Amino acid sequence: MKPARKQRLQLVIFIVSVASIGIGLAVYALRDNINLFYTPSQMLAGEAPQNTRIRVGGMVVVDSFVRNEDSLDTAFEVTDGAANIQIQYSGILPDLFAEDEAAVALGYWTSEKIFKAEEVMAKHDEEYTPPEVADAMEKAHQATDKNAPGLH
Repeated sequence: MKPARKQRLQLVIFIVSVASIGIGLAVYALRDNINLFYTPSQMLAGEAPQNTRIRVGGMVVVDSFVRNEDSLDTAFEVTDGAANIQIQYSGILPDLFAEDEAAVALGYWTSEKIFKAEEVMAKHDEEYTPPEVADAMEKAHQATDKNAPGLH
């Protein structure tokens, strides 16, 4: 192999190696910042990882909201139309948070089948529902319609 060609090959191998290491380090650094979205049905089916930071969303179940009188601790349930899960949160809830409205929580799914939220987000106006929540609700309604006995 000619020296010029060998030098170019070494340069290409060096550039590819450095780029691969850079991409690998970036992916490693960002792995904790990736928040996957799950529906209550998926979580109860065991699809959601435990003790990993994830998002869950749905409609806040009417009459499920409980506030601790002595602290900022709250508990409520969210549903996708097919399943409900309990969310526990300690902090100030958004102004637009309400029962029978869409909400998305960021936190951890525990082995006790309770979602420990670090952050709760509520829809921002009357017309908007987060796309993930709207898709989950639509899928749950379709699954419910398929499982319902038909009229013959």
